[in-house]
Amino acid sequence: MTLEQIDKTRYRKHLNIVIVACIAALVVGSLGIARVLILALPSDSGSHFHWNLLGVVVSCIAIGFALKRVEHHPFMTEVVYVWRLKQALNQITRKLRKIKAAAEQGDVQAMHALQFNYAGSRQLWQLDDNTITMDELAISQAQLDTLAERYNVEADASRYQSEYLKQL
Repeated sequence: MTLEQIDKTRYRKHLNIVIVACIAALVVGSLGIARVLILALPSDSGSHFHWNLLGVVVSCIAIGFALKRVEHHPFMTEVVYVWRLKQALNQITRKLRKIKAAAEQGDVQAMHALQFNYAGSRQLWQLDDNTITMDELAISQAQLDTLAERYNVEADASRYQSEYLKQL
């Protein structure tokens, strides 16, 4: 994955629309399905928990299929990009201890992975207005810059390959 510049206002607007649409679909779908099932197959005990649960599960699956189907639509470009960026950063975070240890030993790919992690996190936090931990990120970036200078490496986020994580 490569980092891309995206329009923050367009991203926020589209994300909010997607969230509201998903919530509305979940409410209408789950209540509608549960109501139809309750009318078609009433329970003698008066408890309809299982039909309500089934309505929620079916609605969630339908929403997932719908999102998968429209993910390539231009409206979803920014939302899908951020979703994939979060997945990529999560993969790195799960192996962060090993990546940092490899970077300490001078592993160039590890330094690229760390640079991607820091640049992607910075972008993500700015898009979501979550700038509370930016100071910690700056410290980690400074440590990476020191390592890169020690090993005479130019850490480059664009050179990060997710296949590297499979080797760790």
